[in-house]
Formats: sequence, C-alpha cells, structure tokens
Amino acid sequence: QVQLVESGGGLVQNGASLRLSCVASGLTNSNYAMGWFRQAPGREREFVAAINWRGGRIYYADSVKGRFTISFTISRDNAKRTVFLSMNSLKAEDTAVYYCAAADVGRAYYSVRTKEREYDSWGQGTQVTVSS
Repeated sequence: QVQLVESGGGLVQNGASLRLSCVASGLTNSNYAMGWFRQAPGREREFVAAINWRGGRIYYADSVKGRFTISFTISRDNAKRTVFLSMNSLKAEDTAVYYCAAADVGRAYYSVRTKEREYDSWGQGTQVTVSS
C-alpha cells in the first residue's frame, strides 16, 4: 500500500521560497509517476508538476515554470522515495493546499502523468500561504 506524507508548508511573504517534501513508501513491484497538485479555496485541484520514475522526464504547469522544481531522492535501502517541490519567487496566487500523488504506471518507467484522474494515491496535503 502506497503511503504519501507531505511536509514543508507554511506562511511566507511574497517573493519568498519554500521546499515541500513528500515521503513515499510502499512503492514496490512497479513503477510510479510522481506529481504535485494544489487546490486553492473555492477552486478545483490543479496540476503543478510531475516526474517519471527514473527522473528523466518532467512536466510543469505554465503558471509555475521557471519558479518551481520537482526532484526526488531514494533511500539507501530503496524502501522510500522523497519527492521535493522547490518553490521560488512565490506569489499570492500560489496560496493553496499542496498534494503529493503517485500513479502506478506498471512497466512504463518513462511515463509522466499530469491529470488528477490518472493518480492512484494521494497525501493529506500541506498548506502554503503567501502573503502579499
């Protein structure tokens, strides 16, 4: 069973930086695309960034290109993967609950997912608030 736990959110000022972390466990016997989504008050959840299992393919939403970076590290025992979302030049419109997600892509280790419905597992979310 895949488990995702996010952390790193907080209250920052306009122009500041934050790095979100997502510790993913239970990613066994398959390949997974990993992604970050966000949901602002009164709005639908939207795609932010995604990366494929081996890290060679990355996609960003246009609204965060050039400011956000997705990456990951793998634990020495290969039991956990930590996915990061580094956010720079934050704006008030980046305020949202940020969610980490994992999509089982089977043998397609090169596959990236950008749609919410394509993801199987979700974290509980972490709040990011940018004050103007």
